Amino acid sequence: MRSKRDTKGGREKGRSEKGGSRRGESSSRRDGAPRGSSSRREATGGSSRRSGDRREGSGRRDGGRDRSAKGMVLELFSRNPDTEFTLRQIYRRLGVVDKKGRELVNDMLRVLQRENRVIVIDEDKYTLNLKVDIITGRVDMANNKYAYIVAEGIEDDVRVFREHLNYAMDGDLVKVEVLPTYQGGRAEGIVVEVLERKREELVGILQLSKNFGFVVPDFKKLYFDVFVGERGLNGAENGDKVLVKITEWPDKPGKNPIGEITRVFGPAGEHEAEIHSIMAEFGLPFEFPESVEEEAESISDKITQAEINKRRDFRDVTTFTIDPADAKDFDDALSIQKLDNGNWEIGVHIADVTHYVDTKSLLEKEAFHRATSVYLVDRTVPMLPERLSNGLCSLRPQEEKLTFSAVFELDDNGKLYSEWFGRTVIYSDRRFTYEEAQERIETGEGDFAEEINIMNGIAKNLKDKRFKNGAISFETIEVKFKLDDNGKPLYIYVKERKDAHKLIEEFMLLANKKVAEFVYNLGKGKKRPTMVYRTHGAPDPDKLSTFSIFARKFGYKVDPEGNISSELNNLAEETEGKPEQSVLQNLAIRTMAKAKYSTEPEGHFGLAFAHYSHFTSPIRRYPDMMAHRLLQHYLDGGPSTDKEDYEARCQHSSEMEKRAADAERASIKYKQVEFMKDTIGNQYKGIVSGVTEWGIFVEIEENKCEGMVRLSTLNDDYYELDADNYRIIGRQSKRIISFGDEVIVEVVSANLAERTIDLELIETLKK
Repeated sequence: MRSKRDTKGGREKGRSEKGGSRRGESSSRRDGAPRGSSSRREATGGSSRRSGDRREGSGRRDGGRDRSAKGMVLELFSRNPDTEFTLRQIYRRLGVVDKKGRELVNDMLRVLQRENRVIVIDEDKYTLNLKVDIITGRVDMANNKYAYIVAEGIEDDVRVFREHLNYAMDGDLVKVEVLPTYQGGRAEGIVVEVLERKREELVGILQLSKNFGFVVPDFKKLYFDVFVGERGLNGAENGDKVLVKITEWPDKPGKNPIGEITRVFGPAGEHEAEIHSIMAEFGLPFEFPESVEEEAESISDKITQAEINKRRDFRDVTTFTIDPADAKDFDDALSIQKLDNGNWEIGVHIADVTHYVDTKSLLEKEAFHRATSVYLVDRTVPMLPERLSNGLCSLRPQEEKLTFSAVFELDDNGKLYSEWFGRTVIYSDRRFTYEEAQERIETGEGDFAEEINIMNGIAKNLKDKRFKNGAISFETIEVKFKLDDNGKPLYIYVKERKDAHKLIEEFMLLANKKVAEFVYNLGKGKKRPTMVYRTHGAPDPDKLSTFSIFARKFGYKVDPEGNISSELNNLAEETEGKPEQSVLQNLAIRTMAKAKYSTEPEGHFGLAFAHYSHFTSPIRRYPDMMAHRLLQHYLDGGPSTDKEDYEARCQHSSEMEKRAADAERASIKYKQVEFMKDTIGNQYKGIVSGVTEWGIFVEIEENKCEGMVRLSTLNDDYYELDADNYRIIGRQSKRIISFGDEVIVEVVSANLAERTIDLELIETLKK
């Protein structure tokens, strides 16, 4: 359903990540005035400019007064579906007091009668025709003007303008009355009931008057502020970042929700205040419940001989970990030993988290709720308490640890001869950082250099086979920060992936793949046992065709009818090291489906694996814990488990993974803006990474920060968007600035509150 909508273009103009109103609106004030100026608000909690006098510019398709009046009349009936109204009652409810208004309402009632939306009873009473199209779906805010309602069973989402959203917010479950579609246009509707609110707490900046205030939400697509009375301020001061809980929703349009401040993060712009506000914005927990911490602390760290006797013993086999220098939890280790036949036995040993976390425990409940660890720029929000993540389950050097392992017999060419899965006990001989392991690969010297280089050779062969089988070779760019003691960014760098990283990656991929295949092959058809898979669909054909046309403008050929993997890998090879590499690869990735967790063995397109699971990171991912439990259950000869229960857990895990990624991006964007505040006036080389009707986005080559050059600042001509060709064109000069062009820009401003960077275009460079 979603892919059809996106490829038809009906939604992309309002929601495109770099070509539509979403990005443009987040880069500027929504109403041209300070959003919290008390002069435009009523101390009674009445309407603000965003919910009141901007309505006429709310982006309706034909925007006229009649359409607005019709919606208001229909909304009155929709919210009172069992009520019969006389004309006088309708006038009064709508606040109509003049002749012109009454005539307009009468006209709209006749229209609604013709459309069979409203029926007449006893000649002078009107009521809603209950045989109308009502759907239930989730709100997906496109911008602060309208939202889409995503519902099962309908091909195209229903658009609802903000004045008809009934204060519904992003993610809320709502009941919507669908209005008649005009001239084949997009379906529109009215929210008649909010069935379930995703959240009732919002993060924003308090803008305070004498004895009341308004919280202006950070979420740029939200269309209302929250009124806070004197007793609800809880010590917050003007300009503070706060968390506000909505305590009262208006019963009619044109009012502000009322709330009380539950947490004060501190002055907007301060490091701790901003990071904590990001955590609250995405619903990330600040600490573990005391009962969960107590349960974790009560777990014994003793490994009994009886437990060791149940496991395969690898304590005498050479074993080590390779992790980032700042890592504290080590959830995977590798072992290697030479077999009598000349092959290598390589063990992938994973922390045995489920040995310590019982399915009925508070730890289990909390791990499921969190579903994943979240990595912000300066901290980790862990899935498990430190007692487990950094202690009991962390495969620290010179300590005996309980593990769940996938053990493989391989030759030097990466050919697999046998595999074994089961619970083990290990002793890690050495903790390597990636840099230390890389040094041994490059020099061949140092402790365990021989073992690391043998593994590296096998890993390279495994990688080559993956790519021959159709794996995609795109390398994602990971931005990292060097922070001072106060959290201030000193510099930004792109994390470089070298052979040591790829060595670990290949053996983790092998373990994940083989665990999935093992369970899949235990049964056939409907008798296949339930398993948690990591799936990734093939690119959407329509999106791929659009991308192919775009790539051609840069001189690259991508045949949407050819072997997609080969076509995309060729593109990756041809663009390597060129300015447009990042931009084109990011766009290519967007043609593909998002990876997700599922009980359906649908395969992983990007890795070219028919079956794939997540088994190797149970300290930080709940799906890996599920995979461990299922694998052990089947190794013990158990029957297939309840698929519906696991599918629901998979869906929750996918949603929480997306939330974590959004929070991580928000923290990165904030630190990028903070870093750029100290570079105002500096000039940088960059590449045009997006075009909108408001301006062009430019990604700075040196630090990957992205800012906007507003069209209003281009004084040499009046520029217009040519969306189909991803460019802007000067009306008089016909000067063209296109997506992918190299430019020189100057940093003009960096707005921490809006998380935006404003740039000035200095020069366009010749291609």
